[in-house]
Amino acid sequence: MRKLLPLIGTPSGSHPGGRSALTCRFRCGDACFHEVPNTSSNEYVGDVIAGALSRRSVMRAAAVVTVAAAGAGAAGVATAPEAQAAPVAGRGKPHHPKAKGARGLRFTPVAPNTADAVTVPEGYRQNVVIRWGEPILRGAPAFDPERQSATAQAGQFGYNCDFLALLPLKGERGRQLLVANHEYTDEVLMFRGYDPDRPTREQVEIAWAAHGLAVVAVEDDRRTGRLTPVTRHRLNRRLTATSEFRLTGPAAGSDLVRTSADPTGTRVLGTLNNCAGGTTPWGTTLHGEENFNQYFAHGSRATDKRYGIGSGETERKWERFDRRFDLAQEPNEVHRFGWVVELDPYDPTSTPRKRTALGRFKHEAATVRMTHDGRPVVYSGDDERFDYFYKFVGSKRMRHGTSRAAREHNLTLLDEGTLYVARLTGDSPAVEVDGTGRLPRDGEFDGSGAWIPLATATADGAVSHVEGMSADEVFVFTRLAGDKVGATKMDRPEDIEPNPVTGKVYVALTNNSNRGVGSNPGADEANPRRANKHGHVLELTEHRNRPESTRFAWSLFLVAGDPEDPATYFAGFPKDAVSPISCPDNVAFDDHGNLWISTDGSALGSHDGLFGVATRGSRRGELKQFLTVPRGAETCGPVIQDRRVLVAVQHPGEVDGATVENPGSTWPDGPGTYVRPAVVAVWRADGRDIGV
Repeated sequence: MRKLLPLIGTPSGSHPGGRSALTCRFRCGDACFHEVPNTSSNEYVGDVIAGALSRRSVMRAAAVVTVAAAGAGAAGVATAPEAQAAPVAGRGKPHHPKAKGARGLRFTPVAPNTADAVTVPEGYRQNVVIRWGEPILRGAPAFDPERQSATAQAGQFGYNCDFLALLPLKGERGRQLLVANHEYTDEVLMFRGYDPDRPTREQVEIAWAAHGLAVVAVEDDRRTGRLTPVTRHRLNRRLTATSEFRLTGPAAGSDLVRTSADPTGTRVLGTLNNCAGGTTPWGTTLHGEENFNQYFAHGSRATDKRYGIGSGETERKWERFDRRFDLAQEPNEVHRFGWVVELDPYDPTSTPRKRTALGRFKHEAATVRMTHDGRPVVYSGDDERFDYFYKFVGSKRMRHGTSRAAREHNLTLLDEGTLYVARLTGDSPAVEVDGTGRLPRDGEFDGSGAWIPLATATADGAVSHVEGMSADEVFVFTRLAGDKVGATKMDRPEDIEPNPVTGKVYVALTNNSNRGVGSNPGADEANPRRANKHGHVLELTEHRNRPESTRFAWSLFLVAGDPEDPATYFAGFPKDAVSPISCPDNVAFDDHGNLWISTDGSALGSHDGLFGVATRGSRRGELKQFLTVPRGAETCGPVIQDRRVLVAVQHPGEVDGATVENPGSTWPDGPGTYVRPAVVAVWRADGRDIGV
């Protein structure tokens, strides 16, 4: 394990994107510094880039009024001091008239900056909705980091929130239900005097309680726009690393998921590293277990290696306190993580279910689109360098209504259907893709794709479509199934979201600076730029716009980076009229069909943020920065409502060398307090809709 760098905020060129060593240690277990888990020879898809404007966009640019990139924004949460804004390479003094832009995106963009605050556009306001440690259950004490306990934490809002959902609360005027993932913990920022080589049982148990999920009612103050938690509401709930979960679907009960503590292979303690997620039309939420590998020690099998599980101790040393995290003692425990969790937030007595029919990998997102005949299709990415993205097509139709029978039926929809993995093909000769980002002769990078079936689950059992693998093996070792059928390698597939207006599907790929390095795959039409440190977004169109189709078309939508870099692309929109963006991660849509992108690890010298980009019309590709987050933080879980934007400010202060005693940020409560991950709401000061 590498040691932390001695100076706070000192950048390390060896880290992917703009991540710190601290982030790499605690969020993903140094995944980018380990051997690439995928050693198959499948074709690679990475930063799908169009290095200059296509012929089509050159013609278009002449008809568009040129507007420069981001204008100044108004800062601030609480009393956190602002750091001096750092200039971004290649950018001048941008300006955006407020009245310009696609409907939903008519705001003055925030300038790239390094302020230790949440910075929002002129004319907008914000508040911290809820922080790590705030009590949400009856009997939970007020937050006191110097006297924290596992019992207290289990009744308080957890750490490092990622995915967010706001759901309606019928019969409670002005209230909604906030559902949040708590992805992981930063022990060095949680505990004074923390010794990573000798964590105590108390510290470990507090960390277990800080993981998981939270459900908390929130109330809208219509006079001010503020959103505040309703503590001790009857639906408030915490689920942690020790709560009970149920395995369902084709792999439940398999020999591959049975342990000494659970010989039935159906009951699991805890959910770990929940990253992006989704909501369902039947009123539940979906939560993807992502970097679960980092919690398990002493992996020794080829399947362990394929999932990035190390052979030694873990960073947090949980295996010292619970044998289930030691694969030498419980080799199957790790197979019980890496699933999509379905939670019924309206029933605080329900047991959440891990849906094995959706496959096991590092799930990033689980977003739903319905077929014309009412069956769910779930899209999900596997957040790893050179891994794949998938979809599940259900075989059972949703029942409408709120009756108990309808609800019970709908809670079985994700247990039966077919799991697919994507294979992409370019339409230009290989000789025209030279790795520089220069366009092929047809003027764009695009192609076709196929969804390759892996396995089908029915009420009577499951059938594998992968030669040499049983159905159980396909669902538990889904990465290996993707290897066998020749799925296309991607650059860390993150959130995948279907556009509710057009039906097109957008795939955020954060980055992969290892592309083309050493023996790693080289350039092809879908990833023509070497050393992809800024990431990109793909746009997929299902055949006949039907989500159950097994064919699709794909094209480049956005290639991230400084717009002055010729190897960037913004759907053909003039590049002197967009904000710079790096490392797309979570995505969401507004009711106008605009794509909102949150970033993770910006490599442009500014802080991460939230961006809106038009996906259609004459302003397609116009990208504008809506907010930035504090020092060391990542922007997560965007929720875009008509009059409110919600973001999770994850891991503020997570910079190299930071500790409780030597903080890297003072957000959100100012000097002398613990830095605390939190949820932030943003609204227009005049109370009108966002961006109109």
